[in-house]
Amino acid sequence: MTGPDLPVMVANMVSRPAPSTRPDPRLLTRSAALDHEIVQEQVAALGRLGRALEAALAALAEYEQVNGAHGAARARLVQGASDALWCFIVQRESVGLRDPRPLIREYRVPAEVHNRMGVFGTKRRPPAA
Repeated sequence: MTGPDLPVMVANMVSRPAPSTRPDPRLLTRSAALDHEIVQEQVAALGRLGRALEAALAALAEYEQVNGAHGAARARLVQGASDALWCFIVQRESVGLRDPRPLIREYRVPAEVHNRMGVFGTKRRPPAA
């Protein structure tokens, strides 16, 4: 499973000067330097979360190809992919990217994964004594 070209996607999200035109860090004010660091971390986080979603979707697709579309292991893979999708969408929203439809389309997220996004499993409590 392959997603969109991440550098192109990130370039559309964040406006950064090209490396050759990037201002000298010594000339930046402290505030601008901090803003630059924050943008770099946002881009890095988007990249990590995008790769995590790709890996989760690939694991689900591989399982389905080998074992079919059933079983407890598949349910765990669907939940893992849904959690990865939720984390990625929340991070995108935090940087102002409110529409998840392009992401769903580009990463070819299955409807079942999309529908479970934000649904978290509950931990079983031990019986009261």
